[in-house]
Amino acid sequence: MAPHFYTDAPCIYSHERKLMSEKPRFTILEDRGLLAVSGSDRVSFLQGLVSNDVEKAGSGRAVYAALLTPQGKYLHDFFMIQINDVLFLDCERAGLDGLKKKLSLYKLRADVALEDRSEDFTVAALFATGTPEAPDLGSDSGGVAYPDPRLASAGARAILPRETAETVLGQAGFEAAPFEDYDRLRLGLGLPDASRDLIADKSILLESGFDELNGVDWDKGCYMGQELTARTKYRGLVKKRLMPVTFDAPPPDAGTPVMAGDREAGEVRSSLVTEDGGIGLALMRLEYLDSAENLTADGIGVIPFRPDWMEIPDP
Repeated sequence: MAPHFYTDAPCIYSHERKLMSEKPRFTILEDRGLLAVSGSDRVSFLQGLVSNDVEKAGSGRAVYAALLTPQGKYLHDFFMIQINDVLFLDCERAGLDGLKKKLSLYKLRADVALEDRSEDFTVAALFATGTPEAPDLGSDSGGVAYPDPRLASAGARAILPRETAETVLGQAGFEAAPFEDYDRLRLGLGLPDASRDLIADKSILLESGFDELNGVDWDKGCYMGQELTARTKYRGLVKKRLMPVTFDAPPPDAGTPVMAGDREAGEVRSSLVTEDGGIGLALMRLEYLDSAENLTADGIGVIPFRPDWMEIPDP
């Protein structure tokens, strides 16, 4: 029987090519929030806490990073972008209060202020043909656009005043698209979406693609959780990977085990119903990726596939 691990999934990529051949599009990401970090110590404060180099964040360059537990387990992930003298953290809106409280614990005497700006600004995903560049929204837009720092094929993102975001993006040549269009592109690329795919106090960055997706800087100074993250990389301890899968019927709920016969091979995370059945992400045990056994989740056929960016060692 042919192995169930594919490096390509034609039904997904054909749809992706169709999406990307249309007019440049935008989706307002209502599930995202914005935490503003200001004060003269904002960079050094975050530098000692998060997985990436905060100094690389600029007005047109975002940095993808995570905040971990001292034991190296995932808590929050976000994009950092500098706008004037403020670092904005584009984060999951449902987890913003928790992120703010966690960061507040480490402020001590640092000159840092934390403010939820989600009511004032909104986040948009921008996607278009090929490898689109972030558009110049103009100095009067009140916001900024920047390439998605994870993958060029993910397009770009923008932070704009909530009241004028759709108008500004329309004037820049972008057409509004439903969230499902962006979500399908995201899932096909294998990009995790915060708590939909990552579990607080449990997920490990390198199982979730943060190395290849530019979410970890291996040359910066110490940060919280660095020891386990480095040990996982240099000792080759990654035994699972969060990766795209297709389903031959509407996907089961998140948390449903992926089974290889009577053995658990993985776990379903976020997903989306498609005309062919479904697409999603699943945390898969590497030993089962080339299994000759049928993989199923709640009786539904599952086929993992590896995106081009994902590095998986030979068994």
